[in-house]
Amino acid sequence: MSRPELDFLASHELAVYGFQGCPDCARLKHWLENAGVRHREVDIDAQPEAAERLERETGKRAVPYILIDGKTWVRGYHKELPGRFDSRILIAELRSALG
Repeated sequence: MSRPELDFLASHELAVYGFQGCPDCARLKHWLENAGVRHREVDIDAQPEAAERLERETGKRAVPYILIDGKTWVRGYHKELPGRFDSRILIAELRSALG
C-alpha cells in the first residue's frame, strides 16, 4: 500500500459493490486506486445475486458498499456530507469494522 495509514487493510480482501454510472461508486473507486488499496469490484447490475446479498445482509440498496473478507459490510459513501465522501471517515469505519 502506498499510504501507511492504510497498511491495516493489506491482509484483507475488499469487494466493492456498486454499478456502472454510479457517481458515489466512481468516487470510492478513484480514492481506492489513488490510495493503492487492493480491491475487486462487484457490479450488482451484472450480478443480480450480489445485489440480493447486499440487500439481504445490509438491509440497504444504496451503493457503494465494501464487503471485507466476505463477512463485514462498510458503506463507501457518506450521504450526510456535501461531497458524499470523506476518506478519514471511511478509514475510521474500516478500522472499526475490523475491530
